[in-house]
Amino acid sequence: MVGNETDLRRLVIKAFHMTDVEWGEHNDINVDGHMTVSKEMIDQLVAEEEHIEKIDIQIIKPGDHDRWTNTIMDIIPVSTKVLGKIGEGITHTITGVYVMLTGVDTVGKQTHEFGSSEGNLKEQLYLNRAGTPGDNDYIISFDVTLKEGMGQERPGPTAAHRACDKFIQSYRDKLKKFKGDKCTERHEYHDVVRPGKKRVLIVKQVAGQGAMYDTHLFAKEPSGVEGGRSIIDMGNMPILVTPNEYRDGIIRSMQ
Repeated sequence: MVGNETDLRRLVIKAFHMTDVEWGEHNDINVDGHMTVSKEMIDQLVAEEEHIEKIDIQIIKPGDHDRWTNTIMDIIPVSTKVLGKIGEGITHTITGVYVMLTGVDTVGKQTHEFGSSEGNLKEQLYLNRAGTPGDNDYIISFDVTLKEGMGQERPGPTAAHRACDKFIQSYRDKLKKFKGDKCTERHEYHDVVRPGKKRVLIVKQVAGQGAMYDTHLFAKEPSGVEGGRSIIDMGNMPILVTPNEYRDGIIRSMQ
């Protein structure tokens, strides 16, 4: 507590920049900026999800966006908790690489709600925005083919997100072990209460109409799926989250 201010919680995000992404025997990542991608998990991920027919993974290099993509369901950072829970403690994240989850079903129907985004990737993806890759970032494309009709049924997209989350977790488990002093960026955030000052509440409306239009909160990992709870299952009731929980990725769009 400083003066009339109370520091409720502290969040430190340490970023590690990846400069090279290539195919390898295993999913691996190291503090020197080298990342390898493998398809060894695909068969297991498909076997674990009854609504998934197949999964295809591709490495998209910076600038190599003149290519076909199925509907983009999410752009996901690779981040993990090292200390504490979401919204406090220490988070490790990587820069230079994003995971792009896309979806279609076996008869070619895109996984979307009110509008699809299949087509040429360079025309469908806006770069250099908050939450999107930059000009110099790699993209790991995680393309899921769902069984016929499951792209518009809630269990189908949820299965796609869950499989992608397991794929990302293989990197999170290694990222947790990185030495914090080797980070390329460090950001510190505090949730501070100032008695007598104005109270600010930001209202964010999220998807919760049903079918595949859903939002998850409170997962175990930043921008994660495992352990998350559906806003639909919580009755679409207002949920309070702290500024640092929001920064740390407590909300996961499931569209």
